[in-house]
Amino acid sequence: MIGRLPVSLEIAGTEWDIRTDYRDVLVIMAAYNDPELSDGEKAEVMLNILYETFELIPREHWEEAAKKAVWFLDCSQTESDKKPQKKLIDWEQDEPLLFPAVNKVAGKEVRALEYLHWWTFMGYFMEIEGDGLFSTVLGIRQKQSKGKRLEKWEQEFYQNNRDMCKIRTRYTQEEQEEIDYYNKLLG
Repeated sequence: MIGRLPVSLEIAGTEWDIRTDYRDVLVIMAAYNDPELSDGEKAEVMLNILYETFELIPREHWEEAAKKAVWFLDCSQTESDKKPQKKLIDWEQDEPLLFPAVNKVAGKEVRALEYLHWWTFMGYFMEIEGDGLFSTVLGIRQKQSKGKRLEKWEQEFYQNNRDMCKIRTRYTQEEQEEIDYYNKLLG
């Protein structure tokens, strides 16, 4: 499979076509960040979006389908390749910063493309470097997650762009209503 991008996944000896455009995967990522969805609902969203004909996959193969889906979403990285770490990127929150950085690497406006394979998108993403806005924000987040001291210019940038640098916590509607209620009492 060297040099080929997967467009299907094998489950129990059968090839199943998958949706490989980066936009479909970003919708899956957004679902995984939705505090209103249970883990089961998040997995269901992933399977229904990724597999073009998920409804035809026999129920007894859903677990394998989920594992293969995660393998695809993780760009073939295995569990041993990944190190658990604090969340540094929020695809939705960072969209205004992320796409200019990806576009710079790609040399084109990727959102204007009719189709872009998820792994190609992630290849561009992994090559983001330099002194761009996204790199600056990500660098600050990385240092803060590791408890490292920010340079003076980074501290100043952080103070002036706190909302951009901090990943916002998402709450369920019930949790947000409770927070709003107590803020009203205190305010």
